[in-house]
Amino acid sequence: MLYQAYQLQSDWMSPLRLFTQWGSSALSGHHAHGSKQAAAAMEVFSRMRLTHKRPSFGIHTADCAGTRVAIEEEVLLSMPFGSLLHFKEVGADAPADQAPVLLVAPLSGHFATLLRETAKTLLQDHDVYITDWHNARDVALYKGGFGLDDYIDHMVRFIDAIGAGVHVVAVCQPCVAALAATAIMAEDDHPHQPRSLTLMAGPVDCRVNPTEVNKLANTKPIEWFEKNLIARVPLPHAGFARRVYPGFIQLSAFMSMNPQRHKQAFKDMYQHLADGEPEKASVIQTFYDEYLAVNDLPAEFYLETVEKVFQTYDLPRGVLRYRDRTVNPKAIRRTALMTVEGERDDICAVGQTVAAHDLCSNMRPYLKHHHVQTGVGHYGVFSGKKWNQQIYPRVRDAIQASRG
Repeated sequence: MLYQAYQLQSDWMSPLRLFTQWGSSALSGHHAHGSKQAAAAMEVFSRMRLTHKRPSFGIHTADCAGTRVAIEEEVLLSMPFGSLLHFKEVGADAPADQAPVLLVAPLSGHFATLLRETAKTLLQDHDVYITDWHNARDVALYKGGFGLDDYIDHMVRFIDAIGAGVHVVAVCQPCVAALAATAIMAEDDHPHQPRSLTLMAGPVDCRVNPTEVNKLANTKPIEWFEKNLIARVPLPHAGFARRVYPGFIQLSAFMSMNPQRHKQAFKDMYQHLADGEPEKASVIQTFYDEYLAVNDLPAEFYLETVEKVFQTYDLPRGVLRYRDRTVNPKAIRRTALMTVEGERDDICAVGQTVAAHDLCSNMRPYLKHHHVQTGVGHYGVFSGKKWNQQIYPRVRDAIQASRG
């Protein structure tokens, strides 16, 4: 009944939000102080809503070696739960022979557009692809389920579709699956196994320096998560009756970690609009347009991730299974490994990602690199000034060194 109640509330509020959108637009041209305040209030109210469709990446150009190059989005491979999206550089100025990079986005309540800035930065020197995960509530029930094994399957298929010489950059949650897929491909001597694997702020071993997020996952048995957090998709959505972990629950958990910050942000948005400062307001608006776009997770994937990654620590314990095989990171020998952590990360703490180096014990030392970025939290590892100026150059150099 949880999802049905949410849907009823959303349907009931929709006309009111449409009215406030219209009212804000109608009043925005008036210069009277009261009109500005009313328009600002309506604008803020209309934006305090969740959306369930992927926002646009909005990447139309990229700066490559000092040259502005046009970008076209191309779906290289489409599957029910996710697509392999290619940011294709086109035109006479498009650089040749750039290293292909697969950017692996989290499937954790938001869309892959959360990595928009990461992708745009990588485009400066690379041929960039991204895992574009679909909203599970839009996937018909007859398409089947989607668990951790299926996620790893997608990783292998996406890497294979790109071809030889690919470099994988995984951000946060998918670091475990990316490491597992690389290990499976190495053990199978797959011709397209990655040249390099970069793991950024990911929960490889949550036993190390556990955060509040890690501790929360261990406060209840997995049966509690299934009973209390899993719901069936209501009508009229294409995924009717599919069991999902709703994105609005995940978002509520994120926002509850720092409610005052979000409350203040909406206050600031109102004040900027009321004061006639739309440029300042647009910064906040852009952030929340992305942050409030939620993506439902397939129930199987969510529950298996909570249990195997955050509760029983299967990968670092050497017992993670994939299609009746034990995942063996020791099989990775030819793929270079880089790990990146943020000093102030309160989601994946320092030590959890670098643990991958111990698991890949048969890798030669010169193939291993690690970087701890001072002064950044979780999101600062893959976005913002320090990502662009300090972290990315190291990632770029590691990729370049492993091109062969």
